[in-house]
Amino acid sequence: MPRASAAQVDQRIAGMDAEQLPAGEHEQHGPGHFAGLYAAENVAGTEFIFGATFVVLGASMKDVLIGLLVGNLLAVLTFRFVTAPIAVRTRMSVYTYLSRVAGGATSKLFNALNAFLFAIIAAAMITVSATALRLVLDFPAQTEAYPTSAAFVVLALAFGLVAVLVAAFGFNALAEFASTCAPWLVVMFATGGLVLLPAVAQSVTGSTVVDGWSGFVQIGEEAVFTGRTPDGGAGISLVGIIGFSWAANSFAHAGLIDMSLLRYARKSRYGYTTATGMLIGHYMAWVSAGVMGAAAAAITTTSIEVIEPGTVAFEALGYAGLATVVVAGWTTANANLYRSGLAGQGVFPKLSRQKVTLITGVVVVAAAAFPFVYRNYLIFVTYAGIALVPIGGILFAEHHLLPRLGMTRFWARYKGVTNVPALLAWGTSIAAAATAVALGLMPEFIAFVPAFLLSAALYVLLARRMGATGNYPEGEAADEFFQERVDAFHAEQAARTPAGLDTRDRRRLTRVLRVVWIVDLVVVFAAALLVLLSSPDVPAYETRREQFWAVAAAGTVVYFTCAYWELRRRKGRAEEALVEHRAQRSA
Repeated sequence: MPRASAAQVDQRIAGMDAEQLPAGEHEQHGPGHFAGLYAAENVAGTEFIFGATFVVLGASMKDVLIGLLVGNLLAVLTFRFVTAPIAVRTRMSVYTYLSRVAGGATSKLFNALNAFLFAIIAAAMITVSATALRLVLDFPAQTEAYPTSAAFVVLALAFGLVAVLVAAFGFNALAEFASTCAPWLVVMFATGGLVLLPAVAQSVTGSTVVDGWSGFVQIGEEAVFTGRTPDGGAGISLVGIIGFSWAANSFAHAGLIDMSLLRYARKSRYGYTTATGMLIGHYMAWVSAGVMGAAAAAITTTSIEVIEPGTVAFEALGYAGLATVVVAGWTTANANLYRSGLAGQGVFPKLSRQKVTLITGVVVVAAAAFPFVYRNYLIFVTYAGIALVPIGGILFAEHHLLPRLGMTRFWARYKGVTNVPALLAWGTSIAAAATAVALGLMPEFIAFVPAFLLSAALYVLLARRMGATGNYPEGEAADEFFQERVDAFHAEQAARTPAGLDTRDRRRLTRVLRVVWIVDLVVVFAAALLVLLSSPDVPAYETRREQFWAVAAAGTVVYFTCAYWELRRRKGRAEEALVEHRAQRSA
């Protein structure tokens, strides 16, 4: 079969969605981009759920502090040494790479499962956001697995519809807004825990004064992470906490889903930047949320098993807390809706990502009205990891192991056959992990690790028997030629945005805006410290807390006004610089 001409390949590339092409050099970003991205996405409304879940599971204070640290460090290392190297080397999303490796049934099944799972995750985020407005609109708390309020259903549907439309048509603007939210969200979670610590201290020691680190640990042991479940049973072990915190993002790191993000990283070492999400969002925020949940449950005389994120946030941060839940849930929902649309496009390649996002949005909007989705979020993402991670093992084997063992990458596509080894390895690994968990041979929180290893080993063994040892020079040459034409396409795009062009905004107002929002966050944090350190008794504490609520509310308005204004000015300046450059070239 004759090789396609350059014109034919160029026409094919021009007709492809940008998401289906390897990322170009001009699209790559530095470490700051990913640090902000992961911080924004992983400091989310569901952190209130995770923090409360570890309290309900009966984690001890010592085990939480150590276990969350170890588990999240393992997650960062998995991002760095499993996900990032493949993403940077291939510059492809996991969906595109899997299509090249397996194609056919395996790729479509994986994409469909991803589309569904991310739609459900997005729905959970929207439900969390909707609960925040319950205190404003005064509808009943949603303590059941199903909705019990028509007002809640209407609100969840409205939130879901808006999120779907934004993800489909305005994702770039939302992504910028989400990155802008990251510093504010971090401060809100940190200050929420600080502000409610005296309330927890009062319930334990009879005093609102927290006596340093030892006092904090004592309070945590006796009132928050007590090592016992609410019914008095034995709590989760240290290994369990490590496993759950590592597994919480297993589909993203070991399952390689975040190849879609990290393919834009200039260096694979930028995988370390995921620490902003893991250690701030999944460590600091979970511990803080546990403290807030325990305190809010005591203040409102509500069981921590059913207390809503909006109630927790309001008791800690006032109306700024409600904004925190709404914003954190909404920004994370949109990121997962984007992933869902991207995965769904692999199932329906003739449809645009926008259309697929609108289709999956039906699932999102419907699921958002059911509180059981977000209340079981930790277990849900754990089992999602078990289902998706074996594909990560297969792709890891294809990328790293096959060449080292003298076999050929993409052999099934070159041979023109269905990649049966991939389908068998995936199905067998899921079945083995599920059986082991069901029989009590393995806890669910660690099952993704053997599932990854088993799928990689099975794939290598089966691929060797079914054609991976062959040589396919024509197929390899065609791929090299395709990549050359992609590089030429990207070079043409890059020429329109020349490298080295200084687009920084040095105007005085822009710099002033940045200083103002930084100082604003410092003031909010200082106000929270004042509550913690200057509340000698309950009346003083209540006064200080109300003062903090006012500062947090005003600070939120100031922050978003200045931070988003600064963002728009910097973007405007960059566009002006590009227009000026093109005008000079034309002249």
